[in-house]
Amino acid sequence: VQLQASGGGSVRSGGSLRLSCAASGSIVSDNVMGWYRQGPGDQREVVASMTSSGSTHYSNSVKGRFTISRDNAKNTVDLQMAGLRLEDTDVYYCRYWTISIVPQYKVWGQGTLVTVSS
Repeated sequence: VQLQASGGGSVRSGGSLRLSCAASGSIVSDNVMGWYRQGPGDQREVVASMTSSGSTHYSNSVKGRFTISRDNAKNTVDLQMAGLRLEDTDVYYCRYWTISIVPQYKVWGQGTLVTVSS
């Protein structure tokens, strides 16, 4: 599976951005797609994820501001970010992983930089 992310950029505090990620290759029906972020010297942390059946998970820091959505037919996952804050500045990574297959298969997309300025 390959992931292609897009949509990063620069925005003022309080603004909005939308990230998109498209998966291609041997995609299984039972999977999770999500977004992580990582700052310099920090660990990569989950932002939001969504299973192929529609269950979502958000980190506490983005709840109420970010919305994850996906199109299973197109194998895409989007992250709509609103009310952006300075601390949301990070490199954002798309991720895909399987749920039922053993061993579990995981793959990262390339990062896309989000910069929030005052």
